[in-house]
Amino acid sequence: MTATKTDLPPRTPRRPAPARRRRRATTVDPIPWWLKLVGALVALYFILPTLFVIPMSFSTASTFQFPPTGFSLKLYENFFTDPTWLASLRTSVLVGVLAASLATVVGTAAAIGLHSLTGRLARLARTLLMVSIVTPSIVIAVAVYISFLKWHLVGTLSGYVFAHAAIGVPFVLVSVTSALSGFDPKLLRASASLGATPMRTFLFVTMPLISRGIVTGAIFAFVTSFDEVVIALFLRAPTFQTLPVQMYNSVTVEIDPTIAASSSLVVVAVTVICLVLFVGNRKSR
Repeated sequence: MTATKTDLPPRTPRRPAPARRRRRATTVDPIPWWLKLVGALVALYFILPTLFVIPMSFSTASTFQFPPTGFSLKLYENFFTDPTWLASLRTSVLVGVLAASLATVVGTAAAIGLHSLTGRLARLARTLLMVSIVTPSIVIAVAVYISFLKWHLVGTLSGYVFAHAAIGVPFVLVSVTSALSGFDPKLLRASASLGATPMRTFLFVTMPLISRGIVTGAIFAFVTSFDEVVIALFLRAPTFQTLPVQMYNSVTVEIDPTIAASSSLVVVAVTVICLVLFVGNRKSR
């Protein structure tokens, strides 16, 4: 006996499945808030001396005084009219340019040469070239002074240039090595297959592609030389000294408030150089 349609039980309508609640996408911040706070405090600690020095450079007082009394450009006038300050500024700029140029040539050549090497020898060479960046300045200064006394380089332009170039090479090496990490070696083989010499290949293929790293390293080498004071104190001469040495003397030997103006100028110059470098790197990307 077969069941008819009327004998089957009525079907209950299916209830629609409840809509799933969409979870809000939560963004994960890789930097916790407390680390940001620590970074802000450290940045404030480094910036704090500048907040005292720059206002003092516009003071009318004849000695160091904060908060400054009045507003005057007398200290800047003293800086740009005193032959001692101007001579030390010219010396620092000259030494910085020559030392940065030498460090750029040596550091770039070392980075390109070590880029194709592997093994323990390459690691040893990189370590030796980076020693000066981790060695205390006083140790380097004593070693340089003892060596340069035998070579009669103390108090000379070449002595300053060689010493400051040695401490600038690691910055160029790191910057150019980073630029070479994205360099395609196939371009060198393509250039050689077209008949280009190694020098022509470097000038027209390799150098344009790593120019950003070379310029960055050169700027850091110049800033390092311009700001260096420990080695310069050992190599100074009565008639030949850099701006940081003159600033050191103005505090220890004589209380000259002109150092506030010179410090402000150095801070502004270095800041402008770093900002130009940062903006240039962002535009090149």
